[in-house]
Amino acid sequence: MRKPIASATVVVGLLAVSLGGPGRAAAPDDLVAAAKQEGQLSVIALARDWCGYGALIDSFKAKYGIAVNELNPDGGSGDEVEAIKANRSNKGPQAPDVIDVGLPFGPSAKAEGLLQPYKVSTWDTIPETAKDPDGYWTGDYYGVLSFAVNADLVKTPPADWADLMKPEFKGSVALAGDPRASNQATMGVYAAGLSRGAADAAKAAEEGLAFFADLNRSGNFVPVIGKAASIAQGETPVLVFWDYNALAARDALKDNPKVDVIVPASGVVAGVYAQGISAFAPHPNAAKLWLEHLYSDEGQLGWLKGYCHPIRFQALVDAGKVPAELMKALPPAAGYAKAKFPTLDEQKAAKEIIARDWDKIVGATVAK
Repeated sequence: MRKPIASATVVVGLLAVSLGGPGRAAAPDDLVAAAKQEGQLSVIALARDWCGYGALIDSFKAKYGIAVNELNPDGGSGDEVEAIKANRSNKGPQAPDVIDVGLPFGPSAKAEGLLQPYKVSTWDTIPETAKDPDGYWTGDYYGVLSFAVNADLVKTPPADWADLMKPEFKGSVALAGDPRASNQATMGVYAAGLSRGAADAAKAAEEGLAFFADLNRSGNFVPVIGKAASIAQGETPVLVFWDYNALAARDALKDNPKVDVIVPASGVVAGVYAQGISAFAPHPNAAKLWLEHLYSDEGQLGWLKGYCHPIRFQALVDAGKVPAELMKALPPAAGYAKAKFPTLDEQKAAKEIIARDWDKIVGATVAK
């Protein structure tokens, strides 16, 4: 799947700043009534094993009795934005009401007039650096890029990006999306460039493209969109995956095969995703209620159960709202300490270069 990312100041906002107690979790009664009257919500590019979304969707349906239409679950951030554009005048089931995209897509979609503003009830507990001041997009969760490794096939797992060039990884390494459209894959290329010592976004994008060009020429790169099933089947024994996706895949596969989740020694990139409501949403009230659900204490802890750090994480911790068992289930903090949170400008610069030059430099068409 698809789909961060915030600035270094967001690291402070997410990991260090106390924001006070969580805001009220209950959605306004009039909104609930209006959403129930609409009766449906269309989401897009939400794989059910991504960040605990399956349980979040099911709990929303159970709580409010609203049907959820799940469009293109394996899509990327670019696919989500294009779906809004393609369905501007379409009120049918193929028109998404909401999107969950890599952070750079939030401001760009706003600039194109594709989003409508909405501030959830817990707005004040969301870091200022992780939301649009007018509510057109709102950061929702974050994680770091990792290697998900089929340990039954890979006896010596890669510790860093450079290891992926070794001959033993021939026909093994994949991205979890098309770098021309998927934020997750784009950031994978960017991270590889950072691991080569790139000092700025443009250089990181160029070095990342060079890295994958070398990986492709060596025969180590597998040009398919990797996922948990492809890890298990041995099609992509090493997958560049957000840590929460990798950890969810590990749990789902239940040691069949055993999956190791490794945060690389260098080029550690963290990212924030963002929610937005389509300016042309057929079900705008259901969309607003969906955001209320996601940003409530219940929704935020739902993401945490899926190994994603929710945007209100520190507020929940400060208020003693995070169960001890969830804290214990989180990955070690050491990898997060090394993470770089690229600014929006850095992400935009890298995204433009990677999308423009992937075909020319790498020459591998990543397909489903």
